[in-house]
Amino acid sequence: MPSFGDLVRDWQRGAQAVERGDWGCALQLFSSVPDPPARICFNVGCVHLLAGDPEAALQAFDKAVTKDSCMAVGFFQRGVANFQLGRFQEALSDFRLALEQLRGNAAIDYTQLGLRFRLQAWEVLFNVASAQCCLGLWAQATRSLEEAISKGPEGARKDLRTALDQVQKQAFLQPRQVPRGEVFQPHRRQLQHLAPVDFLGKAKVVVASAIPDDQHEGVRPQQPQRPHTEQVGKQVLPELPAASGPESGPSQDPSGAGGVTVEDPEALLTITVQCAFTLTLKAPRGADLSSLRALLSQALPLQAQCGQLSYRDPGDGHWVPLPEEEALQRAWWDAGSGPTGLQLQCRGVGGRPVLYQAVAQHGYCAQGPEDLDLQPGDTVDILCEVDQAWLEGHCDGRVGIFPKSFVVPASQCVRCHAPPPPGPSEISSGGSCGKKV
Repeated sequence: MPSFGDLVRDWQRGAQAVERGDWGCALQLFSSVPDPPARICFNVGCVHLLAGDPEAALQAFDKAVTKDSCMAVGFFQRGVANFQLGRFQEALSDFRLALEQLRGNAAIDYTQLGLRFRLQAWEVLFNVASAQCCLGLWAQATRSLEEAISKGPEGARKDLRTALDQVQKQAFLQPRQVPRGEVFQPHRRQLQHLAPVDFLGKAKVVVASAIPDDQHEGVRPQQPQRPHTEQVGKQVLPELPAASGPESGPSQDPSGAGGVTVEDPEALLTITVQCAFTLTLKAPRGADLSSLRALLSQALPLQAQCGQLSYRDPGDGHWVPLPEEEALQRAWWDAGSGPTGLQLQCRGVGGRPVLYQAVAQHGYCAQGPEDLDLQPGDTVDILCEVDQAWLEGHCDGRVGIFPKSFVVPASQCVRCHAPPPPGPSEISSGGSCGKKV
C-alpha cells in the first residue's frame, strides 16, 4: 500500500508529464493511484481527450462526476467527450448539468483547487448552443447564444456575435473545453510535506556568558520566537517625489521672524540635509524646527512634513533625533564648533517618531515580508518595541521587524564612536545626487 506522500508525488509527476506532452507517462502515473479521487479521474479524462481517445475520456469523466456530483467542470468535459463521439443529446444533457452546478453564478474559479481554469457561464451556454445545432435545434441555439452574449464579458461578445451569425446561417459550432494541458495539481501544502524533515536536528554549541550585556563579537544570537503579526505597526513609507528646487535668489528667513537679518552673512550657517539626495541649505543660526521644515519644504514638501529630522553629533558621529526644540538648540551649539556646519538627516518613516537608534551587530536575513534585512554595522531607527524579543525599525528606506538581540543601542556601540567620515553620508534609496538650494 503506497503512502500518502507517494500518491502526492505521483500526482505531481503526472501533472508535470501533462505539461511536457507525455500522455503515456501521465496516464501511467495517474492510474497508479488506488481508488483515485474525482480530481485524478478528471485528469485521466483530460489526458485521454488530448491523446485522441474520447471513449476512454468519457469513462474517466463518468467516474469523476460519480465521486463528485457537484463538479461542474467534470460535466463540462464529459459533454465535450460525448460531443466528439457524436452523442449530441448526451452532450447537451451534460452541458445543461454543468450550467445547473454553476447555480446562477457567472463563473466558478477552480484555481484554489489546483486547476488553473475559470468555468464561465457564457462558455457553457456556447457549448449548449453547439450541441443544439447538431441536433437541428437552431432556434434554441440562437436563444442560447443570445443569453451567452448577455452574460459574457465585453471581450467575448464579438466572438459570440460572430457565432450567432453562423447559427442563423445554420452553420455548426465546435464546443469549447478546458485549455490544453491544464489539469488538477496537488495543493502546495501537500507538496511542502514531501520534503524530508530532520526531527532530531543538528548539534549546536550554545555560548553562554555570565557577563551582563555580553558584547562578544562573532557570536550570533539565537532567533527568538516570532511575534504575532497584529503586534507589528502597519506603517507605510511615503513615496519620495522628484524634488524640484526653488528659483535661485537671495535667501530669506522661512519663519519671517527670529530677530536675525538674513542680509548679514555672518548670521548664516550651512545646513546639509540627507534625503533621497543631499541638499545644502542656508538658514539663520538658531532657527527653530518649524523654520527648518519650512525651508526644507521648498524642495521636498512631503519629507518636510512627515520625515524624522536628526542631526549628526560631531563628538561621536551618530545621528541624534530632533523631537524637541531643546535638542535643536544643542545641535546649533555643536555645529558652531565644527567646520562642516549643521548636518541634518531627514528620513521618511510615515511621520512615526524614532525612539532611538541602534547598530546591527549581526546580519539578519528576512524570514517574511514583514521582516527587515540587516547587515553588520547598519544603523537602524527604532520605531517600536514589539515585545521583549523583537523590534520594529527603519533602515535605508525599509521598515520591518527583527530580533532585538541582533542590535545594540548606538550609544553602547564601540563602532559608532569612531570619528565620522568626511562630509555627509547619503541615504542609499535610489539614485543620489547633489542639489544646491
